[in-house]
Amino acid sequence: MSDGKKANGEEIMEKYEKESRTRKFGNVYLNRLVYVLCLAFTIYHLAYASGIRLLQMVNIKHHAIHVGLVLVLGFALYPAFSKSSRKKISWYDWIFVALCAVMPVYVFVRYPVFISTGFSGETIDIIMGTLLILLVMECSRRISGPALSILSAIFLVYALFGRSFPGIFRHRGYNWHRVVTYLTTDIYGIYGSSVKVSATYIVLFIIFGDVMNKCGMGQFFNDIANALAGHTKGGPAKVAVLASGFLGSINGSAVANVVTTGTFTIPLMKKTGYSREFAGAVEATASVGGQLLPPIMGAAAFVMAETLGVKYGAIIRAAVLPALIYYLGIILQVQMRAEKDGLSGLPKEQMPKVLNVMRERGHLLIPIVFLLYMLIFSGKTVLFGAFWTIVVTILVAELRPVSRMSLRDIGDAFVSGAKSTVSVAIACACVGIVVGICGLTGFALNVAHAIIKIGQYAIPGSAAASLFLTLLFTMVTCMILGMGLPSIPSYLITATIAAPALVELGQAEIAAHMFCFYFAMFANLTPPVALAAFAAAGLSGGSPMKTGWQSVKLALAGFIVPFMFVYNPQLLLENVTWLSGIQVIATSCAGVLLIAAAVEGYLRGRLNVVLRIVAAAGALLLIDGGGKTDLLGLLCLAAVLGVQLVKVRAVAAKSDDAPV
Repeated sequence: MSDGKKANGEEIMEKYEKESRTRKFGNVYLNRLVYVLCLAFTIYHLAYASGIRLLQMVNIKHHAIHVGLVLVLGFALYPAFSKSSRKKISWYDWIFVALCAVMPVYVFVRYPVFISTGFSGETIDIIMGTLLILLVMECSRRISGPALSILSAIFLVYALFGRSFPGIFRHRGYNWHRVVTYLTTDIYGIYGSSVKVSATYIVLFIIFGDVMNKCGMGQFFNDIANALAGHTKGGPAKVAVLASGFLGSINGSAVANVVTTGTFTIPLMKKTGYSREFAGAVEATASVGGQLLPPIMGAAAFVMAETLGVKYGAIIRAAVLPALIYYLGIILQVQMRAEKDGLSGLPKEQMPKVLNVMRERGHLLIPIVFLLYMLIFSGKTVLFGAFWTIVVTILVAELRPVSRMSLRDIGDAFVSGAKSTVSVAIACACVGIVVGICGLTGFALNVAHAIIKIGQYAIPGSAAASLFLTLLFTMVTCMILGMGLPSIPSYLITATIAAPALVELGQAEIAAHMFCFYFAMFANLTPPVALAAFAAAGLSGGSPMKTGWQSVKLALAGFIVPFMFVYNPQLLLENVTWLSGIQVIATSCAGVLLIAAAVEGYLRGRLNVVLRIVAAAGALLLIDGGGKTDLLGLLCLAAVLGVQLVKVRAVAAKSDDAPV
């Protein structure tokens, strides 16, 4: 990558992903201090995951160390304001750093008192708890922007003044003593389930992703995508889809994925004839989808596993078909656009050969295979599997010079992993305030009941219509709450508030949470706040808003897939036989093909308005897993294909009859 492109990528990252706006210290000693702190952070978490007996402790102590360390790094790395110096740590930030370092010490010292008093809290607990809440909210404001901190503040006000709220939102109200005690000295608030996942699973998989990137996995994904699809029609767009999907599955950050792969793929897409907006949209939709694609799926999937109390392998199994269908939808639209506009691929002789790519870097797939074995078949914990996968990655990288890492490279990967964890962990801590207050006040259940009642009142007496309206309201709720928030807090908040409504209507918990998960991720694509799409537009030079709307069109299959697996849970491979599984896959693929044809107006030739409407109707009919609707949907597909084949033959016959 040239320096110019690299600088442009870093500029775009900082513009659209606040988490990347870290200090660049001018003082060599400050650089070394932060480097050592990050290294210590990673080594501690690796040692904890390895099962060293000395480090095994009750959850709240480990969580306190985790939060304390990320707060220290957060205030050291992120300035208070955009105009603050990024070359040094200001005097007041040193005070914040000192206060953050005291927090885990306080938990260790006071823990016996917490246990003996039943977490009732004394004056010192209220003071320290208040400080912790303020530090977490301020650190979150610096890293992710004000949205999550403001939301947390609103929920704090709601907890205190619940008696004054109207209707379903009214509750008994709690004093500050009770709120602080609940949020900071127990395992239901800041040190609750979201931080538990961050302190155990997320940190290790972020480190794993950085180690993989350091040894050249990103280059491997680019090369293998070029080898497989670069020479086909619309090749660069397909390369973007494949490379971004592969990489996004490992790193789980949509904006970072856009910048990493888009720097290469977007110029190639524009060069072969795709518009700026379409090129940016392809990169954005593929990058967001990486968070939905096993084996890693982004950190939010680990939160889901913890929330549902299931093994991570169950999440992988449920996610695999919807994710593949999502990517199939993008690939089909890319192919149809290329055929419609007569776009070709890149010269085949310029593309790498699959065998050469596998011979050079194929060994880097070994850690991923090992990880899948550990997560699905070994019966070991995710923590244990993640630790040994990192070890295996470092060892496997030594097999060939092209991937071999020095001790400095490994150290740099560990430091990069620690820095990447800071933004995620702080978001988890801050969202713990919202989730904790939802549990304390019963807010989530009240909202769930309200969503269900709206659906029932809108179309009384119809359970099917009520479910559909509830799904629509849930979708809108997820996308509004997800605007401008990082993936994990977006999913956590939407799952806490919206998922109970679907469960109460009889949906399986995993289907309800996957539904929220999908639409929380898609907030990165939907205007007015479409961070991934805007970042892609920054690389392509296209209009951010047009890129956002084009991304929505490309991801349309993804917007429909959650409705499909709610109506037909077999798509999540729940209680599925081989026969029903084949039927689900076939009808889902047919539905996605019809969606792509309706959006692009092309299927073996251009479609007129009537055929586009028939294609859209067929796609909607295939959402429901019922036999009659599937049959009608397939008939729509047959009708569209039949008409198009007649047209193609007529055109061919006319060209044959034309005089030479």
